[in-house]
Amino acid sequence: MFYWFLKLVALGPLLRIVFRPHADGVEHVPETGPAILASNHLSYADWLFMPLILPRRVSFVAKAEYFTGPGLKGWLQKTFFSGSGQIPIDRSGANAAEGALISAKGVLGRGELFGIYPEGTRSHDGRLYRGKTGVARLALETGVPVIPTAVVGTDVVAPPGKTFGSFTRPVVRFGKPLDFSRYEGMENDRYILRSITDEIMYEIMRLSGQEYVDVYATKAKEDAKKAEAQAKAESASEQRRAS
Repeated sequence: MFYWFLKLVALGPLLRIVFRPHADGVEHVPETGPAILASNHLSYADWLFMPLILPRRVSFVAKAEYFTGPGLKGWLQKTFFSGSGQIPIDRSGANAAEGALISAKGVLGRGELFGIYPEGTRSHDGRLYRGKTGVARLALETGVPVIPTAVVGTDVVAPPGKTFGSFTRPVVRFGKPLDFSRYEGMENDRYILRSITDEIMYEIMRLSGQEYVDVYATKAKEDAKKAEAQAKAESASEQRRAS
């Protein structure tokens, strides 16, 4: 009930009035039955605008810290995320991927829509990064179609590292459902999983218009931080020599 209250009464109308999000390809999302919405991930606002476009509920997994905070703030945060369709998952443990898979199967088993970000984390520079194969495994183990999805402009509304950005009109695009039934029974073949994931990422790239980088987003972020730290160290060293 809280999910629909947010979407139809409290938050949804405000977002529609202020940002006027636009959607393409909504007809590709089934009116009933399970489906996987595989999307790029530019901003924390992605999970607000993508479900807003659709008449159906969309569930995602979210980091467990959103559900375990102390005090009144923690309770409010837990209530908001659980009520808005988020499912807690501990991303720090070795079984994080397995836990996410189990949660996703539960959602799909109820005939609902499950949203997933194959990159695993937000893009820090607006480019599209290599997808993790969990989305492929989920598709094969459930036999559910994958709908490639692209959000555009959410990184302007809420840039990484900031709460608010500037105004733009976000766009959400849904591609034609991808059927991988031809690979049934091959969910343990890592080459098949990689092939399926790359096909999904290609469709997301085509819909979003992003530059694709065949590197995991987590590694790209680490490399960017190291490069930034090295540049600062070199700049400080040059300043000391100049003085």
